[in-house]
Amino acid sequence: MSTCVLEIKDLYKSFKMGNQVVDILKNVSMKVNKGEFISIMGPSGSGKSTLLYLMGGLDKITSGAIAINGNKLSSMNDSTESKMRRKDVGFIFQFYNLIPNLNVEENILLPVLLDGKKRKDYIKKVDQLLEIVGLSDRRHHTPRELSGGQQQRTSIARALINDPDIILADEPIGNLDSKTGTGILELLRDINRTKNKTVIMVTHSKESTAYGNRIVNLKDGEICEDSSDLGGLCLA
Repeated sequence: MSTCVLEIKDLYKSFKMGNQVVDILKNVSMKVNKGEFISIMGPSGSGKSTLLYLMGGLDKITSGAIAINGNKLSSMNDSTESKMRRKDVGFIFQFYNLIPNLNVEENILLPVLLDGKKRKDYIKKVDQLLEIVGLSDRRHHTPRELSGGQQQRTSIARALINDPDIILADEPIGNLDSKTGTGILELLRDINRTKNKTVIMVTHSKESTAYGNRIVNLKDGEICEDSSDLGGLCLA
């Protein structure tokens, strides 16, 4: 039996621009089961990155509901939501978001240190993650000493340090060349399969969707196709 780790129901997100209300997302509903690798696609301005940020509690919804492991984000205070982001969700960003003056090990450890946990208790975990992402020999290098692919691998290890149920990736290969990007996608697929981690990835590349098992298409802020239920098709 599948376990639902994330549920979105009747989600709306709007912004006010002067006297006008602009709808970014409209009536979005979907369930995500443990172990899925979902690719969210859509043209520029379709709301895909906004949807990802809302899933991770990085932005506030206008109406509707998002629940992670059965817990509604709207019912959490700021402290609880911050802990949820560090514990239940791992983030991978297009531009890595590493701290420039911290080395690879320190960047990976940042989420647990922010939780007040002891560094020595996670060194073995860091060893394992460095091996998984292929950076054991770059442990003491700072981001400026790394290639783009190595920086993204560092951010993937950071996303995994708290052993989250869900990994949210926003255009994770958007700033990389095709060969390096393929390596990152293969790594995410391997983590999804071997660690049974749920991966939700925003991408503009149709080729990238081959690494997952479900595609959700957005157009004008609405889901127009979901390969899990073979719903309506996007219209040109």
